[in-house]
Amino acid sequence: MPQSFIAIVPARMQSSRLPRKALAMIGPYPLVIHSALRARESGAQRVVIATDHVDIAQAAKEFGFEYVMTHANHLSGTDRLAEAVDLLQLEDHQVIVNVQGDEPLIEGKVIANVVERLIKSPDCVMSSACYPIVEFAHFTNPNVVKVVLNQRQEALYFSRSAIPFDRDSQNKTLPNTMKAWHHMGLYAYRAGFLKHYKQLTPVTLELTESLEQLRVLWYGFKIAMEITDQAPLPGVDTAEDLQRVRHWFETHETY
Repeated sequence: MPQSFIAIVPARMQSSRLPRKALAMIGPYPLVIHSALRARESGAQRVVIATDHVDIAQAAKEFGFEYVMTHANHLSGTDRLAEAVDLLQLEDHQVIVNVQGDEPLIEGKVIANVVERLIKSPDCVMSSACYPIVEFAHFTNPNVVKVVLNQRQEALYFSRSAIPFDRDSQNKTLPNTMKAWHHMGLYAYRAGFLKHYKQLTPVTLELTESLEQLRVLWYGFKIAMEITDQAPLPGVDTAEDLQRVRHWFETHETY
């Protein structure tokens, strides 16, 4: 088990593809509460929901979770966590893990492993996770974020494009020179870095790809990557995703 860490679940009310999805009911719990319960399963000593809406705060209170109210206009979940760190008055050494509020099926052990990866990588300011891509359609899907790693298992670049580009095959098959990795939107940081992150001006790469972690790489910081063996169960972005996850909970025992 990693050293003491805090899980913060960022959850905003606005969602273009699925309005008010944070409060969509899946069995007896709203979506955001499922994510918080998964965070609790990771061994986190404290789970806090960081939100911009009183209805989500009320749900947190109803189900026994701590919450903080944050601004509505954050560019990313990491920006929301940076504000939460200030509101919670956390010390710089405190390890924080960002568990997205729309990931009700994420495994607690994956969260814990990402935290452990950060702890074992003192020269990295963040850690995250990825898993191997095995299908070409997956590789070329722009909704899938890909990451390229260096020999130390650190991130070189993230993109929605199919990377690495295999020149010889013209990207008509999976690259045969190195593996392709699907990035998971799960992050661990130290509170001190989050305090610094909020002072970093958003950069063109980040805004172009709509990937917050590119701000970190652009300013020269390192991100350690935890490799998992297989794809995690999906999160919720659309109404179809919501129905699929509801069906999963109907057919599996949990909590």
